[in-house]
Amino acid sequence: MQSIKRELRFGVAASAFIFTGALSWGRPFIVPGNQAALAQTQEQPSQPPQQQPAKSTTFTGTIARQDEQFVLQDSSGGVYKLDDSERAKPYEGKSVKVTGQLDAQAKMIHVESIESIEA
Repeated sequence: MQSIKRELRFGVAASAFIFTGALSWGRPFIVPGNQAALAQTQEQPSQPPQQQPAKSTTFTGTIARQDEQFVLQDSSGGVYKLDDSERAKPYEGKSVKVTGQLDAQAKMIHVESIESIEA
């Protein structure tokens, strides 16, 4: 019974020592005289990165139907989905100039305007 009590005391003391060490290790190191700068950086809330608005680009090619979706096929063989099927429908099979923002990851153009090109 004595040995259990001794081991328990030793375990509690060791745990307290380790806990205290972990707390002090986790705190930032403060240089005397630089406490004002540290306090200032801690008070400022982090601001989310500002996203720049996407720029419109002009694409040329032919409007085609792919399944239920309209796409723009350019002269190099690239195929881009168009997000506005109603705008694209009247131009099916025609050469057009599409102005919009490209979502490169999805290979989709967010259509702003479509104009027919005279061949």
